[in-house]
Amino acid sequence: GHTTGPSLSNDKIYKFAYTAEVYVDRAKASLQKSAGYRISSGVDVNLLWRNPDNDDDQLIKVTIRDVQVENVNERLAAKNIFKGKSTEKIIGKEYLEALQRPMVLELARGKVQNFYSYQNEPIFTQNLKRGLASLFQLQLHSGTAREVDISGKCNTTYQVRQDQVTKIKALDSCEIEKTGFTSHNQILDVSTKATSATIYVLEDSFIKSIKAEENYVFFLNSRRKTNAKIVSKQRLELKSIQAGPGLIAGKQIAGVIKTLDSSYISMPLVAETVESECRKCPSLSEHWQSIKEHMHPEKLSKAEAARSFLSFIQNIRKATKEEILQIVRSEKKELLPQIVDAITSAQTPASLEAILEFLDFKDASTSVLQERFLYACGFASHPSEMLLKSLTSKFKGDIANEEIRETLIIVMGALIRKLCDREGCKLPAVVEAKKLILGRLEKAKKDDNVRMYLLALKNALLPEAIPLLLKYAESEEGHISNIAATALQRYDPSFLTNEVKKTMNRIYHQNRKVHEKTVRTTAAAIILNSNPSYMEVKNILLSIGELPLEMNKYMLSIIQDILQFEMPSSKTVRQVLKDMRAHNYERFSKPGSSSAYSGYITRGPDVSSTYSLDILYSGSGILRRSNLNIHIFDRNAQLHAGQVVIEAQGLESIIAATADEGEENLDSFAGMSAILFDVQLRPVTFFQGYGDLMSKMLSATGDPINVVKGLLLLTDYSQEFQLQSGPRASADFQGGLAIDISGGMEFSLWYRESKTNVKNRVAMFIAGNAEVDSFFIKTGMETTLEVETTLDFISTVQFSQYPFLVCMQMDRVESPFRHSVTKYESLPSGRRYTARRGKAELLAGCEYPLHQENSNMCRQVFSTASDSSSSWF
Repeated sequence: GHTTGPSLSNDKIYKFAYTAEVYVDRAKASLQKSAGYRISSGVDVNLLWRNPDNDDDQLIKVTIRDVQVENVNERLAAKNIFKGKSTEKIIGKEYLEALQRPMVLELARGKVQNFYSYQNEPIFTQNLKRGLASLFQLQLHSGTAREVDISGKCNTTYQVRQDQVTKIKALDSCEIEKTGFTSHNQILDVSTKATSATIYVLEDSFIKSIKAEENYVFFLNSRRKTNAKIVSKQRLELKSIQAGPGLIAGKQIAGVIKTLDSSYISMPLVAETVESECRKCPSLSEHWQSIKEHMHPEKLSKAEAARSFLSFIQNIRKATKEEILQIVRSEKKELLPQIVDAITSAQTPASLEAILEFLDFKDASTSVLQERFLYACGFASHPSEMLLKSLTSKFKGDIANEEIRETLIIVMGALIRKLCDREGCKLPAVVEAKKLILGRLEKAKKDDNVRMYLLALKNALLPEAIPLLLKYAESEEGHISNIAATALQRYDPSFLTNEVKKTMNRIYHQNRKVHEKTVRTTAAAIILNSNPSYMEVKNILLSIGELPLEMNKYMLSIIQDILQFEMPSSKTVRQVLKDMRAHNYERFSKPGSSSAYSGYITRGPDVSSTYSLDILYSGSGILRRSNLNIHIFDRNAQLHAGQVVIEAQGLESIIAATADEGEENLDSFAGMSAILFDVQLRPVTFFQGYGDLMSKMLSATGDPINVVKGLLLLTDYSQEFQLQSGPRASADFQGGLAIDISGGMEFSLWYRESKTNVKNRVAMFIAGNAEVDSFFIKTGMETTLEVETTLDFISTVQFSQYPFLVCMQMDRVESPFRHSVTKYESLPSGRRYTARRGKAELLAGCEYPLHQENSNMCRQVFSTASDSSSSWF
């Protein structure tokens, strides 16, 4: 007649066999070859007391005995780390005694109401007991419930069929103290899938057997083949029922517990956190000595640099402020930038305090280190409010170098965006930083100040900044209007209201004033990328033919690229092209060398990456802007992985040519601007003004200017999980990038030729580690992935004739690619088992295909190149 919960018979001992197993392996691997271990024991259960007023309220005593620890899979004696060791030796005498002390459970209607144990027992053994105690919790009718067990307070679903009960626990709903962090961008992050199911078989109103299985699977979003899984299994099987002790008399539970053993106390059933100790771990300075040879500047485009960088970050995260300062204060100058990258990327309170104490922003001589610190802050995977607060306070203080001041405010913009993306927009530090940028921009008088606040907004992407950006895009000129327009281009189309589109149409069609080509083409790109109307597309098409010489060709290329690459607005463009006024030979046969082209770098099952390359020239044949973009995207998210824009203006006077409309008064200028992993960097100037241009031309060596060099932490995922069998599990995935981007612009008046070269050298290393730390044994799996590659973008222009010859090349060199999987089990004594598999291959280099017109021009350029000397000014 007991329908609401299982019930034990009086004066009986139920003898069970219990096993708890842990497996760690790759997601789709068979468990037969996994790393792991098994704890097996006998379990005795007997009824102590039943509430005289309520049969469903019972006290049961649960005793673990005859504990054994063994491999989860059969293994040769030479590979068995437990061989020749007794359980007492493996677990330790104190721990084994604690584990075998009985616990008492109060079961009311099948749910564990109280868990009684001894106060001073080690937390680890208490958690193993909690794992067993949680198995006794079930209900005998179908339905859902919010239950508390070892995993926390979780949503649980029961399905009952005759003598079988299935319990499914939604692990993502569990309320339990969680530690760890995830990466800012979904593409760089890790996906987790967690499941838990328990099947009960009942006999004579009590448990005959229990089988429980819990799975955690981790996938790197950018490459799902890089993965790991942790499986926890429990099994409890009734072996016999024997005569046992009688019930304890009493009306109140407290009295019964006191009679049994006054040392028992009621404890939470939710697991307690165990701090794992690192045994025989090297100190921070010892670790640094072992890796420093890989951190020299000339080795920064090697995978070993990225590997060393990640391991250094892991060690810094465990270090104190004093240990960090000891290294940074005693190391050579050439290694300091790499140390600063790692300390800043560690993102712990101790590392932030240490680096802020070490860097002196009033000292201009350390500006290289200050810049590396600031960029590492900008790329932070999970920035804290404290970091933004510290940077705001530095910005308000004295800064010796004006470029550092500019970089600082630009990076603050990136941090505002990252914190807002994690619902931190109302944090006091974010509110203060937003107020500072918007307030100072409105009061700024000097162009340089306006520029840096606009660049900060280009990173922050605040919805409330859109009206300000519109004002600067439409009413200013030169750099200022260009930055404001490109900032608007970075917003998600959902933020681009009708007011934005009206302003962009006015800029493109020059309704109120004459604008530069660069701003007009950006305005056109914004219109075409934000769900344009039929009339907006038609007006743009009708304008072709009335535009400055090269802009006609550029806009045609943009339209053709939209169609060829099937971009979202291609459907509307096709509709408009049915109208012969918009689509005719006169319009579509305009000469010129400007171009736009998009293509795929990779198309994979998990992520794809695209490049787009557009080049705009002035009517006199001098490069006005070249823009290379690389985007990575999956089904749900996208990442602006890189952008390199080389811009030049006011160079017509050098070759005695006429400037285009609206560009007559522009000062001579050439520079480069870059976006890296969604963060706008401080632009680099090649030259500013005619005098600076001439001096650099005459002294030019053709050497490239370094734009970005350093170590970046891209993927940064660390989570701890409570397994329902008792141990704690953890998953850590880190991805590091060693990067070296340089760009140069060579110019020959004699041969009327210019050349721009952007070299992107990168090395990536990703390490994933899934581990179960059970105090007496660690078992886990490490998976690594590394690749080194170089992407070259070269643009050669010969402007001795019109239309001038332009050859663009985008090449990727041959790239080594390696990945490995290592499974391991280790005891505190040092005895260890490892199994490693790896694969290395060489990815073939390639030249990315651009449009056919470009291929034809390259043939002409290289046929005439042999006639001219290769020397430059």
